[in-house]
Amino acid sequence: MTHHPRARIYRGTPRNLVHLAGALRRGELVAVPTETVYGLAANALDARACRKIYTAKGRPATDPLIVHLHSLDQLPSVAVPNSAALRLAKKFWPGPLTMILPKNASIPDAVTAGMPSVAVRMPRHPLLRRLLKLSGLPLAAPSANQFGCVSPTSAEHVRDGLGRQIRHILDGGPSTIGIESTIVDLRQPRRPRLLRPGIITKAELEDVLGVRVYSLPSGKSSRSSAQLAPGMLKRHYSPKTPVKLHRKISHAEVRRHPLSEAWVFLARPRHLTGRNIFWLAPNGDLRRAARHLFHRLREVDAQAFVQIHVERARGQPTGLATAINDRLRRAAASR
Repeated sequence: MTHHPRARIYRGTPRNLVHLAGALRRGELVAVPTETVYGLAANALDARACRKIYTAKGRPATDPLIVHLHSLDQLPSVAVPNSAALRLAKKFWPGPLTMILPKNASIPDAVTAGMPSVAVRMPRHPLLRRLLKLSGLPLAAPSANQFGCVSPTSAEHVRDGLGRQIRHILDGGPSTIGIESTIVDLRQPRRPRLLRPGIITKAELEDVLGVRVYSLPSGKSSRSSAQLAPGMLKRHYSPKTPVKLHRKISHAEVRRHPLSEAWVFLARPRHLTGRNIFWLAPNGDLRRAARHLFHRLREVDAQAFVQIHVERARGQPTGLATAINDRLRRAAASR
């Protein structure tokens, strides 16, 4: 693995964006902000550049990358769109929705884990959109972290994890959504499948498509077989400290355990304080909880607790609680 001097964090000035667009065209890696989490980007048309992503992250070659586009005009150059994909793109792009479609021959196998399909999305973050336009390239980008670890939602998170493996990080501020994009498989447009829940919900997809969206049973994938989409492994998004998931945490249960164990509530608990008490959103608001989820897991993980107890999100089974609980379930999966 190549070890560089510690990565430089760039502000999003016009001059810096031109410099980073040039780096991408030369086959270099650039960590980029998106509205979901930070990504590690390379020219999606350059197999050698994309292989550098796998090396830097320690990512298995069986886990495909998402290709990021600047405009809908680019879609036919990387994938074979259908009417269902175009309907969803019109409604949700630019935004946190990734679609699985048959791939165009221009996309190398290194991007798709050798699969004949490709994951594509059009991000909403204004700095990344400017960089995509300046580079003139589709950019392949998984999350900018060591494989399987907690996803990064700030430039500093990226530097903490990959600071010696990469050279360039574009700072776009904290991620506003905080969990990865919704992924829907549209290879059979009459039978769409939700592969990864996100802030765009199953109910919203069904509303636009006018057909039922099927859910994939969770945690069936292993590292040894090619994945259809990223984020499908049983264990993912994981802190170093073991995580235990609870339907609801009672104050009595907290008091029975030693202070060496951390407790993460959905909302700020009343009448319970201490250095081992944390929460995702003061009032339990799910959008805010999603935005703070990975940041909070990193914060707690850094404090040398022996175990992290986390409360599940409560809400509609087709809504945002599903996406938060999906990340928590994978974070808590046994090693």
